[in-house]
Amino acid sequence: MSHFTDYKLVVLGAGGVGKSCLTVQFVQGIYIDTYDPTIEDSYSKEIEVDGRACNLEILDTAGVAQFTAMRELYIKNGQGFLLVYSVTDKKSLQELLSIREQIIRIKGTTNIPMVLIGNKCDLADERGLDPEDGISVSKQWNKVPFYETSAMYRMNVDDAFVDVVRQIIRKEVQQQQASEQQQQQQQQLQKTNGGTDFQQQQQQQSQSTAQQINNSNRNFSQASSTQKPLNSTNTNGHSVPIQNQQRNQISKPSTSQVKTTIPQKKAKKSKKCVIL
Repeated sequence: MSHFTDYKLVVLGAGGVGKSCLTVQFVQGIYIDTYDPTIEDSYSKEIEVDGRACNLEILDTAGVAQFTAMRELYIKNGQGFLLVYSVTDKKSLQELLSIREQIIRIKGTTNIPMVLIGNKCDLADERGLDPEDGISVSKQWNKVPFYETSAMYRMNVDDAFVDVVRQIIRKEVQQQQASEQQQQQQQQLQKTNGGTDFQQQQQQQSQSTAQQINNSNRNFSQASSTQKPLNSTNTNGHSVPIQNQQRNQISKPSTSQVKTTIPQKKAKKSKKCVIL
């Protein structure tokens, strides 16, 4: 195991239910037979879960009322939670209800890696809660995994901790798959939009080219309609439009006819009238 992934676990529950005993037994393999109220203890343990190297950071929290204000910070930073009650204390199970609600409120989801633990199952003569009580609560909590444990005999202790880690890993895999799927959808959408944009660009270019041709034709037509006719010079030195010159050539009488009908000066005036 060369690369370790860090996972943060938080052990929560009422005072005196055996949270520290469970944690120390799991981490160090030692049973603590004296009760010393915990304020906050942190432990570390390296394990392998489903072939994955895991470095567990386990926070053992206080169960007494004056330290509950610190619980919100623990919950915010935690990834997985072990909710512990004692099978000898009915009230300790009821206290877990409000703790779970606080976890859901802070995390903003019910999809939270979590196990429910009924500790001190070795104290059969002192039982106040049956396994069915824990199973019932587990069902109410969307079938949260439930274990009855004995910190003294290390019964189900490892299983409970490993279960939480396995839930965290499963959640990470699901989130990664969802993220990859979302990225694929975005890439596909970009490809689709990219093809659409290319087609739109082609259409815009075609429309622009057609518009340029239309504008060119329109400008050419306007230029043709407003262009002055080409001029030429007649025999008298006057500028005559080519079209009028052609018209004159058709309608203009011959020189001999002009000489026989009118004087030469009047013939010049007639030519001027034609020019106008």
